Amino acid sequence: MNNDYTEHKTALENELSMLTTELAGLGIQDPHNPADWIAKPDSETGGEPDPNDVADRTEDWDERRATVALLETRFNNITRALNKFNTGTYGVCEISGEPIEADRLAANPAARTCKKHLEAESDLPA
Repeated sequence: MNNDYTEHKTALENELSMLTTELAGLGIQDPHNPADWIAKPDSETGGEPDPNDVADRTEDWDERRATVALLETRFNNITRALNKFNTGTYGVCEISGEPIEADRLAANPAARTCKKHLEAESDLPA
């Protein structure tokens, strides 16, 4: 492993730990697909809710699902980046095979592409 990347690996491991904790508070990890997180509803209250409570719960549920989706994407990108350390492909653009610029990796250690292919990164398969 390139010593220049040790700092990136540590940052990725720390962020993955924080993301895992945050995701666990909002959802559960699918035991059949560790890359998939499923939002869980906030704790339910007993009794017959009034319509405003139902609306609030629905809004909360929508927000939780959206938050889980965003965090899940970051979780998977970090997991992918950490796996690249094991295969020796960390810091290599997934499109061109060229090295990813140092300043790009400093800004986003989980970057999948070089600056030239930045716009195409969102089109890569998850």
